[in-house]
Formats: sequence, structure tokens, C-alpha cells
Amino acid sequence: MIIKVVPVLAVAGVLAASGVARATTPGEPVPRVMAALGDSISSGYNSCGFFISCRSRSWSSGRNAAVDSHYGRLAALGPGLAPKNYAVPGSTSADLLGQVRKAVAARADYVTVLIGAQDACTASERQMTPVSVYRQRLEQALNELRAGVPGVRVLVASIPDVHRLWRVAKDQAVARGVWRVGRICPSMLARPTSTAKADVLRRTHVRERVIDYNREAAEVCAARLWCRTDRGAVFSYPFTLKQVSRWDYFHPNVAGQKVLAELTFGNGFTWADPR
Repeated sequence: MIIKVVPVLAVAGVLAASGVARATTPGEPVPRVMAALGDSISSGYNSCGFFISCRSRSWSSGRNAAVDSHYGRLAALGPGLAPKNYAVPGSTSADLLGQVRKAVAARADYVTVLIGAQDACTASERQMTPVSVYRQRLEQALNELRAGVPGVRVLVASIPDVHRLWRVAKDQAVARGVWRVGRICPSMLARPTSTAKADVLRRTHVRERVIDYNREAAEVCAARLWCRTDRGAVFSYPFTLKQVSRWDYFHPNVAGQKVLAELTFGNGFTWADPR
């Protein structure tokens, strides 16, 4: 058990360090254009209907008041903020650069990034994106974003703990059926009730890969003064089934999107109130 705990504690330290040291910086001016980048989570997938993106309920750029998104909170400080959402279901770190180029074209001066769940949620454990490749893609994307919009500020959210999702839903027959039929995150959710050594190790390895992605993202962000992380808040949060869509038992519902907004906004930038 000690061997497994040490990497998690080390990651938590890196994630925390990427935000705490900057807590005393003056408030940032409210952005004029914000953009959400990432995968299905940031697109609000399955939060309002059957297998569709509900961008109005995105934790980042959503306009729905029930979510209390980053956009909603920032719009309350400065009118005229334009929200953009370039997140696409199924996106991996390989797709991030293309989304960044859209954010640059829109001149987005505040960008949220949540990417990596699909790098780990593959058809098999062997197909997961290597950690070094994930880091290189993230670095390239952030560098191009900063070059295109010199004043940009970026919030990188940690990838949720997919292993926890398996743990809280594996005993639900409906959830197991949806995971199987929809082939949802097979690397983690295949054979969900199996206690065979190979399946236990597979789940452990997928969780460790997510931890590795989060560590690399935190290090990349910490090296850039214009970047913040949620300090591991999303990964560490104990999500329940009440916060997960019953369409797929995988994506956040409205309640889950609201939690994401709260965790990430509260651990990100300090914004100056112009009033």
C-alpha cells in the first residue's frame, strides 16, 4: 500500500505548488473573450439530453445559470465577455493544438483546458497515450497559444479520477450494461465486476496513467507565469452517482458540471472586480 500511496502524494504536492506560490498576485483584469478547450466533459456532453453536447451547461463557458460556470462568474464582474467552446467529444491531447488555433483566431484571453481522459480511456491498456507524448503535446499547445495571444491566461483542470467512477457505479446493473453496450472507457470499465488479478492491475495502471498526466500538466503549467491549475481538486473530488449523467454513467450531469465549475474557479486565478 505504501508503494501505491507515495506517487499520489507526490502528484498532490506538484499540483498544489503550481497554484499556492502565486496566491498573493494582484487580481487579473476580467477577460474579453474566453474559450473552453478539451473533450466531452467541457462540451457538456450528456448533461441535458441523450448523447449530445450541451455547451450551455459546460463548467467552463456555459450560460446556464444552474451551472454557475466560469463564464457566468466572470460575466458578473465585467459585461461583454464573449464565451467560445471548442471542446469536442472524443478529443485526446493530439487534438488540443487544433483547438488552440481556434482560440487564437478568436483572440481568447482566458482559456480553460481539460484534456486527457480520452488519452487513458482507450480500447485497451496498451493503447493509452505515453506520458511523455501527453506532456509534449500540452507544452506545444500552450506555447502556441501564448505566442498567438501574448496576454492569455490559462487554467488547466486536472483529469477526473475515472477509477472512482468505476468504484461508485460498478455495482449498478444499468451502469454496467451501458458501459458494455456503449464501449465506454474499456481500459477502465471493461469487466467491471471482475476481481481477476489482470483486471485489477489494468484498472490500477489506468489510474496511475491519469495521475501521471496530471503531474505532467501541473509541471508544465507551473513553469508558465500565465498558467494556473486547480491544484488537483477535480481529480481528488469524491464524485457520487448524483453528479453523473444517467445516460451513460460516465459524464457529469448538471450537478457534476456545477461542482467542476466551483472546484476549478476557486483554485484558479484571482480576478479583479472593476466595480
